[in-house]
Amino acid sequence: MNAVDHPAAAASPERLRLTEIFLSLQGESRTIGLPTVFVRLTGCPLRCQYCDTAYAFHGGEWWDYDGILTEVARHGVRHVCVTGGEPLAQKRCPELLRRLCDAGYAVSLETSGAMDIGVVDTRVSRVLDIKTPGSGEVARNLWDNLGKLTAHDQVKFVVCSREDYEWARAVLAEHRLADTCEVLFSPSFGQVDATALADWIVADRLPVRFQVQLHKLLWNDEPGR
Repeated sequence: MNAVDHPAAAASPERLRLTEIFLSLQGESRTIGLPTVFVRLTGCPLRCQYCDTAYAFHGGEWWDYDGILTEVARHGVRHVCVTGGEPLAQKRCPELLRRLCDAGYAVSLETSGAMDIGVVDTRVSRVLDIKTPGSGEVARNLWDNLGKLTAHDQVKFVVCSREDYEWARAVLAEHRLADTCEVLFSPSFGQVDATALADWIVADRLPVRFQVQLHKLLWNDEPGR
C-alpha cells in the first residue's frame, strides 16, 4: 500500500518519506499525556548532540497522503503529531498538515526552528524547538520565525547546562516570548538534573512550563512508543 521505494515514487507530488506511524501518549508539550498518533517523517539537516531519533535520519518508506490519513484514522484518536527528524525538510509536509486539519484532527508539528514555519497552516500548533548553544546547532536558528508565532503555537528550549539555561532565559526576555505563546523548558536527558532545572525556573519566576519527556520515563526511547 505504501512501501513504494523507487525513483518514480520520490518524484510523485503525492508522497512523503516516513520512518513510522504509531499510537502512543504525547510525551511533551501542552497535550502531554493524551493519546496521540505520531507521523514521523524521515530526514533531518541538523545533528543536535542530544538527538534521540537519529534512526529517522535515513531510510523510511514512501507513503501517499491517502495512505497516511487512512493509517491515522485507523487508530481512532483526535490528536496527531507530525514529527521527525525535521518534518519541514520535506517540501510536501505542509500539504499533509493541511489535509490532517481538514480531516478534523487536532494537529501539532514538532520542528527544529531551522525551517520557515510561515508555510504551515495556522490551524497547526507549531512546536518550535529553539536550539540552545549546548545542542551544537544554535547557528541554525531561523530567528525570523519568532515573528510568525501565534498564541496557538509553542516554543521549546532543551537545556543542556546552566549556561544554556541563562542563554534561554535571555532569549525569553529579549523576544518577550511568553507574551506571544506558551514556552516550554526541558532538561536534556542525562545532562541536566530535572530538579535543578525546576529550581532555577522557580527561583527566577520564569513564565514558562517545566516539562520532562514522559515517553522516556515510560518506555526509555523505544522506537514506536
